[in-house]
Amino acid sequence: MNAQGHPLNGKSTSLTRNYSSSVCDDDTPSLYQEALSALQRERVPFLVGGAYALARYTGIERFTKDLDIFLIERDCERALEVLAGLGCRTERTFHHWLAKGIRADGLIDVIYGSGNGVAVVDEDWFTYAPEERICDVDVRICPAEELLWSKAFVLERERYDGADVLHVMRGVGPDLNWTRLIARFGDHWRVLFSHVVLYGFVYPSERHRIPRWVTEELGRRFASDPDDDLSRGKACLGTLLSRQQYLPDIDREGFGDGRLIEGVMTPTEIAAWTAAIDEED
Repeated sequence: MNAQGHPLNGKSTSLTRNYSSSVCDDDTPSLYQEALSALQRERVPFLVGGAYALARYTGIERFTKDLDIFLIERDCERALEVLAGLGCRTERTFHHWLAKGIRADGLIDVIYGSGNGVAVVDEDWFTYAPEERICDVDVRICPAEELLWSKAFVLERERYDGADVLHVMRGVGPDLNWTRLIARFGDHWRVLFSHVVLYGFVYPSERHRIPRWVTEELGRRFASDPDDDLSRGKACLGTLLSRQQYLPDIDREGFGDGRLIEGVMTPTEIAAWTAAIDEED
């Protein structure tokens, strides 16, 4: 076990907090238990994320109308076939990251990436996934590091996941594999640093839950960064944080779209993701 309390031998670990909630209650759609059991029976590898994983890491129960399952994209079609067998209408909502299974009594999001194209589900999600019991089914949930990584980029006007990020930091901060988490962010480490700085403001008495070396390392990177980074040309990486709020910079100010510059999305994917803004509004 490493200094951050996380195994490095490929086995799962539990970073969950000890809460007595059953996670699912009498109002939970029966579809969710059916789907979890059926996916396991058909040997489709998946993880449970969303509100159910957040509840286990933070103790905050905020159950929504849907169930989020995460898997590697190669397994998406198999998962949709299983859901169709349960009477769901299925669709590939956005081909670069999201599919759905829809039935009268529930909605299942089948997720294999993120809207900005950054947080793609890979084998490491499964390597470090803890085991939990959800809806009376023994499953594995998204690792706290990946949950935090994917949520850190959701900074829309209509949806802001920053509070979730800080709650995960407070809930399991001392046990996070911060080395692996920093590596997940890669060149986007400033996004993580922004949340770490904000955490210290929101929870001044709980700053100790983030190891000092983390703030020192990220602070060192920040201090040594050049004033202007021209390696990407005139770029706006804000589109990795919000698909809408930085479009004026792209459309009118001549900035390059960070999603294209970083190579995480194609023009076709960006067009479909942008077109959906008006539909959802």
